[in-house]
Amino acid sequence: MVAGWETTVNIFEWIGHALAMAGNMAWEILWPLILGFTLSAIIQAVVRRERVTRLMAGDSPRALAISTGLGIASSSCSYAAVALARSLFRKGASFTSAMVFEIASTNLVVELGIILALAMGWQFTLAEFIAGPIMIVFVALLFRLWMRRRIVEAAREQADKGVAGSMEGHAGMDMSVQMDAPFAKRLFSRAGLTSTSQYFVMDWAAVLRDIVIGLLIAGAFAAWVPKEFLQTVFLAKDPALAFILGPLIGPLVAVVSFVCSVGNVPLAAVLWNGGISFGGVMSFIFADLIIIPILLIYRRYYGTRAALLIAGTFYIAMAAAGYAIELLFTPLGLVPESRNAAVLESSISWNYTTWLNIVFLAIAAVLVFWFYKSGSGPMLHMMGGSPDAEHDHGAHDHGAHDHGGHDHGHGAHGHGSHDAHAHAGHGVGTHDHAGHDHAAHHHAGHDHVGHDHDHVGHDHDHDAHEHPAGSDADSEHSMHHGQSTTTEPHRPDHEHHDHGTH
Repeated sequence: MVAGWETTVNIFEWIGHALAMAGNMAWEILWPLILGFTLSAIIQAVVRRERVTRLMAGDSPRALAISTGLGIASSSCSYAAVALARSLFRKGASFTSAMVFEIASTNLVVELGIILALAMGWQFTLAEFIAGPIMIVFVALLFRLWMRRRIVEAAREQADKGVAGSMEGHAGMDMSVQMDAPFAKRLFSRAGLTSTSQYFVMDWAAVLRDIVIGLLIAGAFAAWVPKEFLQTVFLAKDPALAFILGPLIGPLVAVVSFVCSVGNVPLAAVLWNGGISFGGVMSFIFADLIIIPILLIYRRYYGTRAALLIAGTFYIAMAAAGYAIELLFTPLGLVPESRNAAVLESSISWNYTTWLNIVFLAIAAVLVFWFYKSGSGPMLHMMGGSPDAEHDHGAHDHGAHDHGGHDHGHGAHGHGSHDAHAHAGHGVGTHDHAGHDHAAHHHAGHDHVGHDHDHVGHDHDHDAHEHPAGSDADSEHSMHHGQSTTTEPHRPDHEHHDHGTH
């Protein structure tokens, strides 16, 4: 009886120790997380994604550079990045450009760089932004060698079926400010604040699960797995073998950890303290795009052959980038000698971290308050689901969107000069769409996704609009008014619109 009681007490002590480690890590990275997501939200709010598909149609160096830049500006959780890449591929982007966009939007984003610097050291941030482009180059070269036309055609056919994956709604939301104004005016306008709050809250909602899981796994590793065991597994006492093994085993650890996006940084710190090589840490961080749930999504999106090709290509490119960055950093003396990651050595106390957490929690509270005040709350219920599903809107506040002084007949839900239904957080006073069922908005054979609508002064009779099953209208969760993924000018094939007077 006594032995059983002692065992129970020990179990609770082990769990308590792991939770304490996870809590300490969460406290240490809280303010940099909020800072990173705030900066990312600002970038996404003021940088528009108009006409991007046309620029991503090939796999030339220019197209891949544009895809990389757009990915960096479209910071996403891994699931949303994968869904958005599929959306771009369906609209005409090349398969390689879509994959490059996906890599950049998860591994070359500002919040990841900030977390790495604060949790592990600036060298890891520098390595991230050098090794990331190296990985992209390897992916492009390997796709040129292995990606046959028939595989791409089969992948596009499967992608066009619109099979649901994860975070489809979040991926399809373009909430950027659409007004034509200088950067500062767009940012500090009412629409700019609304858009920033939307991106901030939606990005947090998308990655919160992964961050929590990552912290719990890292806490358990730090508390329960002896450092000596990890050093043995990673051959830490033999630098040559550790260099060879690290980039190969790093992605495999990520695959089975189920942690993606910035949530894998705490576990990366545990692995680094445990003796994995510098290149191994970097390949582990990159591997958020080949964890098991995402591999299953690739299969649903593109078919089995394409999914296997993506997995193999990404794994080789991650390992190659890990080797390359260690070979580059070692002679330059940039590989840290200390294996005491700050995020694992910290504890909650009254220091500068506490003060910064208080300040940034206040900033987060303001953004969350504005998110709900602007009527954006219902958007949280639209983050998942099918990419071609229609949605029921809650009320949205639209800040100050520039419609060129056109009068919008909102009784009939009329539109002025909307850019592909840009709605959430962008002008036109305050629209109450509570209970507004988008299933009633049918657009006969009319592809609205990715097109600029220029119906100045026209009232639209939406009951006369009809989408056939499987059409692309609102398919990527543009949510009718608001989260557009605009790409090309709208084709004038809309005789079915009731325009009133032209």
